[in-house]
Amino acid sequence: MSKDASRVGRVTDPRERRAEHRAHADYTGGVYGSMLAASVVIGAGSLGSFPRAELVLLLLLTGLVFWIAHVHAELFGERLARHPPDRRVILHVCRDEWPIVKAAVPPAAAIAVSPLLGLDVPAALWLALSVAVAGQVGWSVAAAHRAGASRRLVATTATVNVLLGMVIVVVKIALTH
Repeated sequence: MSKDASRVGRVTDPRERRAEHRAHADYTGGVYGSMLAASVVIGAGSLGSFPRAELVLLLLLTGLVFWIAHVHAELFGERLARHPPDRRVILHVCRDEWPIVKAAVPPAAAIAVSPLLGLDVPAALWLALSVAVAGQVGWSVAAAHRAGASRRLVATTATVNVLLGMVIVVVKIALTH
């Protein structure tokens, strides 16, 4: 950060702003979005004539709708009571909540490429669920690591998210049998 920027408490160089944002990034939306994607996959038992296309759209649109809901809640909840958000705040909140949408992309991509892997629809659903759970664990580990957590805490968050993923898998098994 330049001396002038440090005096006023603001980063003026766009590269420094991006680096500062990455350093303070919050990946909880990614964990949440991965759990959401896994929930969409297990609830997608009654798809129509084009199940893969429908599931890809369902995953991406659900992530987008939940992203909009989170942005709205963040902007118009507590913030609105204090002061109306300006363009900078709106963009900041949109960017901070974007991992919710990003987390839906890998399971949707798994569904999209499943025919190339020779998978039928049930196997494609299991692949997407596996990818979503792996994403959930990955986002939580990235968040803990980025926050400077100890190795023990990183392992704990990974374990908790593996267990949550296993609960989702058990629900999927219960719903399909």
